[in-house]
Amino acid sequence: MVRIMTIMVGRQQYTLAYARVVTNHLKCIEAKHHNLIREAIQEQLLFEPNVETRNRKPLRQPAPFGAEWEIRFGPNNRFRVLYDIDEEQRVVQILAVGEKHGNCLIVAGEEVKL
Repeated sequence: MVRIMTIMVGRQQYTLAYARVVTNHLKCIEAKHHNLIREAIQEQLLFEPNVETRNRKPLRQPAPFGAEWEIRFGPNNRFRVLYDIDEEQRVVQILAVGEKHGNCLIVAGEEVKL
């Protein structure tokens, strides 16, 4: 009888750190969307925040808030989270949360150019 042992290597989790201004950004988004935003951030950024996907991509530089990456999600991909990654410390710094209206990204009530 041959036994095969599979060793699962656990994915290393990143720490999520929120910039202080993100609280103000969320105040400008309807409260009913806050759980969706929190869940999307955790789902998308806790493990492989630096892997490009259809809804996660690096930003062209220079980018607003000094962000290097963006995720988009929600109804019609209307929400955006801009973030940076410290690979050495394994920290994802959430720098901004905004909402797309047409071609405009609105963060804390102000239009931001991407």
